[in-house]
Amino acid sequence: MLDTTFDRIVGDIGNPDTFSFPVIYETVTGAVVSKVVHHYDDQLLQPFIEAAKRLEGRGATVITTSCGFLSRVQQEIERMLTVPFISSSLMQIPFIEQVVRGEVGIVTARATSLTEAHFNGVRSRMPTAIVGLEHYPSFRGAILEQSIPLDAIAIQEEVIQAAKELLVTNPFIKAIVLECTNLPPYREAIEKATKLPVFDLRGLCLYVMASS
Repeated sequence: MLDTTFDRIVGDIGNPDTFSFPVIYETVTGAVVSKVVHHYDDQLLQPFIEAAKRLEGRGATVITTSCGFLSRVQQEIERMLTVPFISSSLMQIPFIEQVVRGEVGIVTARATSLTEAHFNGVRSRMPTAIVGLEHYPSFRGAILEQSIPLDAIAIQEEVIQAAKELLVTNPFIKAIVLECTNLPPYREAIEKATKLPVFDLRGLCLYVMASS
């Protein structure tokens, strides 16, 4: 888990009620949004590895993270574990492209920070269709800046608007992947608004847990 203060509503990876099975957490002290999303701090790798190994030691059978931008260190962390490690919903991209027989679009917390390194980390190519939420005030203020209370209704409207913007500029996409782990609570609303299948980290975790 990143070191954050905002509310984590049901559906968010950081809310244990998001899942029907027991969940245990480890927060990486100092892993604030600015050091993971805005400009990744390489010195955080070892603390993340240590947190993952503690979870494994506590009995975790699958380990994930609370930020899709950690895809860039997927391979470094997974090789230190003996259980499945899911760094990001971006891991699904190659599979989804085969399922929908077309390209996917990405809704991310901050498009200006999402680079090829994040996709290379999970062995995926970088899609051309990407939209960020950094310019939407409710999301930016609550999640990226943590300067205002989280307003789920306002954020849902912003995410829907962003997804529609993605479709207008990239009408060829066949599915949407939500990079941000704070967005699964709005997945169904996005699907309804866009008429496209929407994939997120929660769904990926459920898929992997079903076979663990």
